[in-house]
This record gives sequence, structure tokens and C-alpha cells, in this order.
Amino acid sequence: MLIAATGREAETVAQIARKDERIERLEKLVAAFKQAAFGRKSEKTDPDQFDLALEDLDTAVAAIHAEDEADADAVGGNRIAKSRAANRGSLPKHLPLIEEMIEPESLVCACGGDLHCIGEDVSERLDIVPAQFRVIITRRPKYACRACADGVVQAPAPARLIQAGLPTEATVAHVLVSKYADHLPLYRQAQIMSRQGLDLDRSTLADCVGRAAYELRPVFDALMVDLKRSTKLFMDETRAPVLNPGSRKTKTGYFWPLARDDRP
Repeated sequence: MLIAATGREAETVAQIARKDERIERLEKLVAAFKQAAFGRKSEKTDPDQFDLALEDLDTAVAAIHAEDEADADAVGGNRIAKSRAANRGSLPKHLPLIEEMIEPESLVCACGGDLHCIGEDVSERLDIVPAQFRVIITRRPKYACRACADGVVQAPAPARLIQAGLPTEATVAHVLVSKYADHLPLYRQAQIMSRQGLDLDRSTLADCVGRAAYELRPVFDALMVDLKRSTKLFMDETRAPVLNPGSRKTKTGYFWPLARDDRP
């Protein structure tokens, strides 16, 4: 004979079931994390996959903490959940500060007297302003003298990295950093721009990268000369498949990073 559980007992059983499910998820993630970190060499994942496993584990832990805090609020009303140690990082001093003041709805006490400030609680949060595209319009007025015919006076046009091109130098620098430092391909950058209504073709971005590479060539040459002055150079060979134009096949390409270390 089955006895129907009371509402409170059913809620307790449901909470235990949810916690068991969360524990099982964590155990699986921990096992994957240990396999990535301590497994046999042939079974180890690459560093990127290792970082992904760690991110998944941290995400799951944060989700469980959020659920536990929600359960604590449901049981204890507005009771503050037990704080946990967490490395939240530090906010650099050079960031601009936006202060907001939140005042009570009324500064009059229930007895009719005025309320006076006796202190305050201050908290800081990290905010972000999404990248915003803008159009820079350059106007160069033309001036002429009506008393003579000496010609027209006009300020010279500013130098541009890409003559008659749409992107500014800041835009080109952003594309280069996104491609080579953040490993964001040009077609993905074009997709990101399209979400803001900017229809910029991938080939246009590629043209910007190529022209910037030409302008940066003297810097590259100077770095190579400085590297070759060292008596200790280190090189590494990394292979990668490269499309062979016209043959519809791939060939073996090579990356050759060169490093200098003059320490004893």
C-alpha cells in the first residue's frame, strides 16, 4: 500500500533528487577533467580541450551554487545564502568610473522627522559597452579671397593607411588583433559586423589585412635583424594542411616561429 507523502515531504524528496542529479553531473565533469589532466599521454587532449573541460567544470559549479542559493531563499525567505570563497579578480584603476546613487523612496521618518545619512554601502561591478561602429566625416572647406585671384586655400587631406578606403586605422588595427591575437577568422568578423547592419565583405577585410601587412613589413624586417644578432636562437616547426590552388588538394605547410633568449 502506498502512502501519499505530504506536501513538505514531497518538496524535500524533490530537492534531494535535484541535488543527486547535480552531484552526478559534477562527478562526470570531474572525471573528464582528471582524464584530460592525468590520463595517458595518448589519451590526453590538447590544451584548448583541457581549458574547455575546466570551463565546463567551473560553469557547472557556479550553476549549482546558484540553485543552492535559490533553495536557501525559498526555505528561509530573504535569508542571505552562506558566502563562499571565490576569486573574482581585481578591477584595474584606469577604468572609467560611473557612479549611481540609489536613495530611499522617502527621507522622512515614520515619526515625521527627517532622516540623516549615517553611512553607506559601496559595491563595484564590471560593466561593458559593446563595440560600436561609427562614421567619421571629414570636411575640408575651401576658401577664396574676393579682393584678388590668388587661388583657393584648403587644408591638406590627412594621411590614410588605405587611400579612398572605408576603414580607419583603428578599424584596421582591430581587424588585425582579432585575426592574429584572438584567432577570429575574417568571415566571422564579417558576421559580427553584419549583426549591427554593417555589410562589409570578407574580401574587403582581407584587402585591409594585406595592405596593413605591406605597411608593417619594415617593422618585421627590423625585428628579424634584431633577432639574428643573438648567439642563441630557438625555432620550432609546426605542420599544417594548406590548400593547393588549382589541384583541389592539400599540401603540407610549415610554421616556423623564431625566438631569441640571451639569458645565461
